[in-house]
Amino acid sequence: MSEHLRTALDLAASGVPPLPLRAGKVPFGNCRACAKNACGGRPNMKTPGPCACPRPCHGWAAATTDPAVINSRTWRQAWREAAAVAYHPGGAGLTVVDLDNAEAIAWARATLPATRTVQTTRGEHWIYQGTMQSANAVRPGIDIKSLMQYARWLTPREGATAPLPDSVRALVVKQPSAARRAPQALTVPVPGIRGACPHRTPTYLNRGLAMAEARITAARSEIHATVYRTFLAVLSTHGGCGCLTETHVARLFTAAQAKGESPRHCTDAWANALTALGM
Repeated sequence: MSEHLRTALDLAASGVPPLPLRAGKVPFGNCRACAKNACGGRPNMKTPGPCACPRPCHGWAAATTDPAVINSRTWRQAWREAAAVAYHPGGAGLTVVDLDNAEAIAWARATLPATRTVQTTRGEHWIYQGTMQSANAVRPGIDIKSLMQYARWLTPREGATAPLPDSVRALVVKQPSAARRAPQALTVPVPGIRGACPHRTPTYLNRGLAMAEARITAARSEIHATVYRTFLAVLSTHGGCGCLTETHVARLFTAAQAKGESPRHCTDAWANALTALGM
């Protein structure tokens, strides 16, 4: 067993979904069957599609905690060729603040709460408990890696993991323009009417919600990612006409919390889905 494969299995056992990296810290490319997303996978379009490819395709979306997949024949070949091990922070309920230089580290030490840190080639990774939208260059030398992103796995790790602070979330919040709609005074934002309602009958919405609940309930791994993708799918289909109510959203949150998601994680996933869709 290669060292990379052993590391990946250890990560998966602790609930951290790994994936192999090639030289240059980049994921393995899509295979021929998945080239140009012919398989339906859409990692660059916010939502990876249903792909049964046995290879580690689709970048961050390939990360998994399933040991049978990680130790499969095709993945073992990738681990032998891999230059490093990466993981999907969002899939593990984590956010990585990637500090690329001494100036960025100094800013973090003066501004952010202390948390678990990892030394990198050029700087440090500060790891927080909680997920958020990923973003590059939020400040000079600082990237945010969480949902729909991967980070290189490095050791040793120091310190206790602190909760994701608002000061980190604020790094990716854009200042609202005058033309934008004023935020709704709701604990869980529900999009308002943006066009003609496409639902000829409430049955269409109810069936969609039932399918979404079933998808979350059936998840056996990557719960965080499944909840986010489900919220995204519901919003993209039902979020633009005003039919989606707080009662409907509560059904989705209840299903997610039954799988172990915290209310904070549910709120984060919903907010990230709204942001991804521009709602």
